[in-house]
Amino acid sequence: MSAEISVTRIGDGDPIVFDACVREGKSETRHRVTLARADFVRLNGGATAEALIESAFRFLLDREPKESILAHFDVSVIGRYFPEFEEKLPDYFR
Repeated sequence: MSAEISVTRIGDGDPIVFDACVREGKSETRHRVTLARADFVRLNGGATAEALIESAFRFLLDREPKESILAHFDVSVIGRYFPEFEEKLPDYFR
C-alpha cells in the first residue's frame, strides 16, 4: 500500500514551516517540518518547497514506518540519520 502525503506551507519565513500528514489506510501521522531557505536552494532540483518536503517523506518512508518519523524536525537532520539523503533525494522528485 502506498502512502498518501499531504504538505501544507504554514510559514514563509526562514525557515519555511510546513504541516505534513502521512496516511496509509485508516491510520495517519502528522508532522511539523522546517526547511531553511539555504537548504531549499541547495536541494530543490527545480521543485517547489512543498514538493521537496513530499519527496523527503517518500525517501523516509522507504526506510522506516511513518510512526518512526519524528513529529517535529528540520529537513537538515535527515542526513544525520540517513547519510545518503542528499544524494538520493533527486530520485524522489516526481
